[in-house]
Order: sequence, then structure tokens, then C-alpha cells
Amino acid sequence: MSYIPPPQASEKEAWSLDQWLIYLDQVHPSNIELGLERVAEVLCNLQLNLSQRTIITVAGTNGKGTTCAFIEQALLVSKQSVAVFSSPHLLDYRERVRVAGAMLTEKAHCQAFLKVDQARGVTSLTYFEFGTLAALQLMADSNSDYLLLEVGLGGRLDAINIVDATIAVITSIDLDHQDWLGHTKELIAIEKAGIFRANIPAVIGEPHPPTTLVEAAISYQVKPVWQGRDFHFKLDAKGFHWQGVSSRYDNLPIPNIPAQNVSTALQVIEILGLNLDSCQMTQVINQTSLPGRRQVIQNKPCVMLDVAHNPHATSLLAFDLKNMQYKRVIAVVGMLADKDIEATLAPMLPVVSVWYCATLDVVRGAQSSRLVSAVLSSKQKVLEYESVEVAYHCALENAEEDDLVVVFGSFFTVTNVLKVATLTPQEKV
Repeated sequence: MSYIPPPQASEKEAWSLDQWLIYLDQVHPSNIELGLERVAEVLCNLQLNLSQRTIITVAGTNGKGTTCAFIEQALLVSKQSVAVFSSPHLLDYRERVRVAGAMLTEKAHCQAFLKVDQARGVTSLTYFEFGTLAALQLMADSNSDYLLLEVGLGGRLDAINIVDATIAVITSIDLDHQDWLGHTKELIAIEKAGIFRANIPAVIGEPHPPTTLVEAAISYQVKPVWQGRDFHFKLDAKGFHWQGVSSRYDNLPIPNIPAQNVSTALQVIEILGLNLDSCQMTQVINQTSLPGRRQVIQNKPCVMLDVAHNPHATSLLAFDLKNMQYKRVIAVVGMLADKDIEATLAPMLPVVSVWYCATLDVVRGAQSSRLVSAVLSSKQKVLEYESVEVAYHCALENAEEDDLVVVFGSFFTVTNVLKVATLTPQEKV
């Protein structure tokens, strides 16, 4: 990106969204700076009043975006007003904020950025902090009754946590971002639990919670409900079945997103008292999808995109792939170098027939040779490529009609393929 000299305030009023995003990249020396003091100060200056909104804050290692999307669809089917903040985006920054199920205009984002910039004065904000405050401004302006806030990193010190949740949700606990959150699930759980507030419901979607999460629920004095104890789900030949604290659904369609996340979202929906019947819930399931999450962009051969980039996510992906009837699973993978590459790829070894390993051309991208060394023990065919795009095209050329090409490993990997792929209407696998 080209350098933008310090602008005059009047110049910013005419900036495009692209200009604002370049500016956000340059106004803080680092991408991440955990802590709430600076963000809370700017939020106070913005004078946003969110006290009458129902705020659902969603943290977790994986599953945050799909859990938010399912709750969002349930609210829309119930004719409720809802706004969602989610990150990161894949192709368009505007994906990060949805109001009534739709993205907002570039002009709306620019106006929100301008308000945040004026409110911050000399206070330094990271890209994510700036975007979080702008999203809260947009959501406040929308007058939506329900706000769904996806935590960016951790929970306790994430910018989202400047807002008090009405309902706290933790989708899963596993190893990722260890340099920031800790090197054990127990430490990571403590960070996630930072979104808890006294006397609010806390929906825990992680079926095997660390003891530190149980202890945190007691310490924060939340009202927890636990996956596998208070609410349950089952998949069988008849479909998806769910039992909550006080409601039940049977024989629903198999979801397009991981069932664990649907189960977690359903418990939130029950707490909200939406009371959807089976026909309405079928509609919610059929309408809930998210770009880059089990996203099918082509058939014959089938091409699926998934942003799985840590061991927990690839374990869930591998489980789903085992239940799909394809001749071969062909993997196109690119990853960031600071991820646990060996542990992330290990769950996929039993299900992948051919590996197309690619260098990810971003600052933190891993070289293809690292991926190759991680999968050589699979004794399957392993190929090496200079870019994700080349690997993807070669995989398509060599795939047969009854094969599945799965693209995964990073948001960047999926984005690169989305940019070059010819999209077709999504079809359920």
C-alpha cells in the first residue's frame, strides 16, 4: 500500500473506503495491542447509547462467525431487527458489519470512520480497534434491537469487551494465537471468559471445557449452560436433533455449518425466547451459510472452501469429509508460518488423497516446503507450488468429476481462491 501523508481533517471527509483502510493500516505501529483503556476512552467520546439493546458477545477459538450467522438468521425469521459485527472479511471490508442481513454502503463506513477519527483525538488505535468502534457506531445508528458482536482475539482484553454483554457465548476452546493468549487450553479459557458479566446467561458450546472455564463461570457469577450437559445435539439418518434446557427439535435438515455451532446458537435462541416452530427452524438452517465456511463454489468436481487454520477446526473439517461420498479428497492448502502447521494438518492426513501445498504470499505466510514436510508421512501424493492460485488451478485440472477439492489453511488462502474462482450457486454437499 502507498503511503498517505498526514491529512487535514477536511480532506478526510472526501475519502473513499479504500483510502480509510490504508489510513487505518498506518495510524498504529502494530496490528495487535491488547488492552481496553484507549478504546474505552474513544467510545466514551463517541457517546453511543447501547443500553436498550440486547447484546450477544461471542468468543471462542472457532465457530464464532457461523454461530453469529445462525442466531442472526433466527432473529430475521422472527422479524427482529439485528446487526452483526464479524471479522475478518474475505473480499470486501463491508462484510464485517451486517444490518438486517445486508452489508452497508461504503459511504456509511466512511462516515463512521470519520466519527471515530474525530473522537479519538491523539489516542492511538489499531486497525481492529478502529474498525470495532466504527462498527459500534454503525450498529448504534441502525437502531437494531439485537447486536451480535464477534470477539476478534481472546476476550478479556479484546476491543469488543468494552461493551457489556447481555448474553455471553463461548463456542470452543482450543490452541490458537498462543503468543497472545497462552500456551494451554486452561490459560486460553481464562482469556475467553473475560466476556462474562455477573448474573447474565453464559452459553458454553465447548463440549470439553477446561476446569479454568468452570471456575471462571463461578468467579464471574454468570448463569452458565453447558453443551453436553444442559443442551445436546445428535446427527443421524433422519437429520439433526437438538434438546435444549426447555425446548426440543427433531428431524431438522443437516446444517450447512458445523452442528456443534448450530447447537450452541439454538441455546442462545431459546434464551432469547424466539419460540420458532420446526418449519421456521428448517428455514433458518437452510438459509444459514457463511463465505469460506464449508462453502461450495463448484460441482463436478466439487470445490469446497473452508478457513480452518488450527487443529480444532481441521478436526471438525476432517470429520465432515469422512461422511461425504467422494472418490478422492484433494487438498489445496496454504498457511501462516506462525501457526502450528504439523498439528493443524495432522487430522486431515487420513482423509486426503492428494496434497497441493502452496506458498502463501503474505507477510506471515509459510513456504510450501514447510507444508510438504508436515504431510509427507501421509504416504499420499504430495505436490508443491509457488502460490495458492497455481496450486488451485492445477488441482482443478487434475480432479475428476467425483472428486472433492477442499481449499483450507487460512483466511488468506480462501480469499486468494475466491478472487480467481468463477462462482456458481452454492449447493449443499
